[in-house]
Amino acid sequence: MTDALPSWNEGHAKTAIIDFVARITDPDGPDYVAESERVATFDNDGTLWCEFPLQVQVFFLIDRVKALAAADASIGERQPFKALLEHDAATLHSLGKRGILELFAATHAGMSEDRFAEIASAWFESARHPRLGRLFADNVYQPQLELLAYLREHGFRTFIVSGGGIDLIRAFAEQRYGVMREQVVGSSARLQFEIVEGGGAQVMKLAELNSFDDREAKPANIALHIGRRPILAFGNSDGDLAMLRYTLGGPGSRLALLVHHDDAEREFAYDREFHLSPLAEALDRAGDYGITLVSMKRDWATIFPSTTTPQSLEESPHA
Repeated sequence: MTDALPSWNEGHAKTAIIDFVARITDPDGPDYVAESERVATFDNDGTLWCEFPLQVQVFFLIDRVKALAAADASIGERQPFKALLEHDAATLHSLGKRGILELFAATHAGMSEDRFAEIASAWFESARHPRLGRLFADNVYQPQLELLAYLREHGFRTFIVSGGGIDLIRAFAEQRYGVMREQVVGSSARLQFEIVEGGGAQVMKLAELNSFDDREAKPANIALHIGRRPILAFGNSDGDLAMLRYTLGGPGSRLALLVHHDDAEREFAYDREFHLSPLAEALDRAGDYGITLVSMKRDWATIFPSTTTPQSLEESPHA
């Protein structure tokens, strides 16, 4: 029999996945779940691709500010742009939410959703991770690509439910994950419909936050945008804990998984100390909550898909 998950090592996590799928797809078994109810949700940052030392959204924001400053040098002299370009964390922190919103307004809003998609797609074609030297779009996890495909082969609809920006994820999700644009739920700006000169129409991204899709907002947005409680969910941080517990809280057979970044040799090792995506309560209480812990070091035979030779760190534009 062909191994559907070849990048997963034999062990408790792989067995839990295969046994779960076998039980809920057996029409004669007590745990059978109709295909209409087979919904799986995945966090993105740190669950489907690398998020260390900064989430990809932040790298995108930095590069967008650099591009704006190159076109208008005065931008680089104004806060919060000056602090960002100079890596002045103290000043950025002192500017608080206002500074962050101004950065996102300048780099993510004030344009149509179509224009943003063009910018994001172009960025993914060349932007590289500063330490791994690989294109950001190549830093997806091979075991998770296999799992997404395995679930879809067994009648699941796979959704991304992320704290990252919904439009940035949609720019690559179909190509890299096989997850359709309409199956992405993420943080979003408010949108506004406009009729443009010549009789055309477009949707504009406004400089106002619509939803920050993290922690308790994830189950709420699943209910709003998907309309079905997942029977399988996968995350990597305390920000995903509400989604995992929401999944497990329904009736019937269910599976929630949590990946632990504990492989410093092949990727990065971090949990509690990583302020952008801390893993503390979920790691400590996974057993109490019924969450299956996945060790990147122990459970994954391969981390990243094979690609062309990565660009050296010396050549990387972010180094």
